[in-house]
Amino acid sequence: MTIHTHKKAFLLAGLIATGLLAGCRQSPEPEIDPTAFKPEGIALNTLPADVAIRWADMALRITTRTPGNSPTYASRAFGYLGLTMYETTVFGNHDARTLVGQLNGLKRLPYPQSGKTYDWVLSLNAGQAYLLKQLYEHTSVFNQRSVDSLEQVVRRERIDDVDAETVTRSEEYGRSVARAIYEWSASDGGHQGYINSFPMDYKLPGVPGTWLPPSDGQVAIPRALHPHWGRNRTFVPANSRMPMARPVAYSTNPQSAYYALYKAVYDKNKQLTQEEKEIALWWADDPSETFTPPGHSFNLANITVKTAQPGLAKAAETYARVGMSVADAFIICWKCKFTFHNERPSTFVRANIDPRWFPFWPEPPFPGFSSGHATQSAATATVLTDLYGLRFALTDSSHVGRHEDLVRNVSYKPRRFNSFWETAEESAWSRFLGGIHTQQDNEAGLSEGRKIGANINQLVWKK
Repeated sequence: MTIHTHKKAFLLAGLIATGLLAGCRQSPEPEIDPTAFKPEGIALNTLPADVAIRWADMALRITTRTPGNSPTYASRAFGYLGLTMYETTVFGNHDARTLVGQLNGLKRLPYPQSGKTYDWVLSLNAGQAYLLKQLYEHTSVFNQRSVDSLEQVVRRERIDDVDAETVTRSEEYGRSVARAIYEWSASDGGHQGYINSFPMDYKLPGVPGTWLPPSDGQVAIPRALHPHWGRNRTFVPANSRMPMARPVAYSTNPQSAYYALYKAVYDKNKQLTQEEKEIALWWADDPSETFTPPGHSFNLANITVKTAQPGLAKAAETYARVGMSVADAFIICWKCKFTFHNERPSTFVRANIDPRWFPFWPEPPFPGFSSGHATQSAATATVLTDLYGLRFALTDSSHVGRHEDLVRNVSYKPRRFNSFWETAEESAWSRFLGGIHTQQDNEAGLSEGRKIGANINQLVWKK
């Protein structure tokens, strides 16, 4: 079922509310209750999710094709893109509630005009195009033109049966919401984070057990990636108040719990099965070659929407929840990483067990505890489970089509799961198999990710 074949049916009647001035404008004062809007006409959830899927695909494509991208910055972009998808369409849904007043510092957004008709697909389309180009203003001209091209394709599919005033009004509204969200994003601490990803002035504590930048890791720069990212503003206030998990105390005693954690990584890496190697590479999501680890989570949301085929309203909410979950997960995780500065297995193993050891997968440029993969995967699984249920079968095809890794003798085959939590557990386990995380990193990440996702779920999404 395509967007084009439903053009006439997709026009929504105007939003009727009292006390509003004409025009798309910022909400005047908090006494105007956005829940008072009463959309009429076709419910947003009767519209197919095609346009949301196409923009999610585009966001993933731009993330992959932008050189120098990082999981931290990508997670932030997915958070704002998902939120914008939701807020540009929320007033077309009889049951939904805006997140204005619920997120950190988001006090107002533009409202639609009272008594006017909007085409919400055009609003979403214009908002995604505007924001994606702003967040990735540093990407190539080709990528920017790809965004423009998709915007025009969707626009052409819809405008034949939409009057000119409605087209203009809908697109202006979508851009105004996206513009307001982008302006709000500039104060979160991660604005233009791609400019100085590896600050030279950051000093590591230098105590025993401290992480050291690897000389043979994923990147050539022996410095820490975004060491201050944990100070950024979270989307959800409750996530910023979470107490941090604490790692096991450092020890080189072979009888200690700390030693056992790192020895287990070393022992496992010496006897990986072929399937375990495939798991390690499937979730590796090297930012120089893929859409990054948070992109993998955003793509799981995309696969879920394609599989479940919900209406546009639920699809937009899905991308919003997953986007904000991975964004907050990276902030909370990075706060933990650069509070404790826990060493990776390679450092401890080479110093205390085997000086010639190399992990199966090269080490990323930041401390080990806790695991970013585990944290963001658990947050994603938690919100998707709340939306689609405990038992949801899906096939993860994220890396189908990639060339075989000849060095490690691994090809990329689709992976089948019976629940979202299975994806989170395998994502976390993959880092242990890769030799770059201990099980305490993974267990803490899964536990914290659950809490982060639960806080996203507890926002008031419905009236």
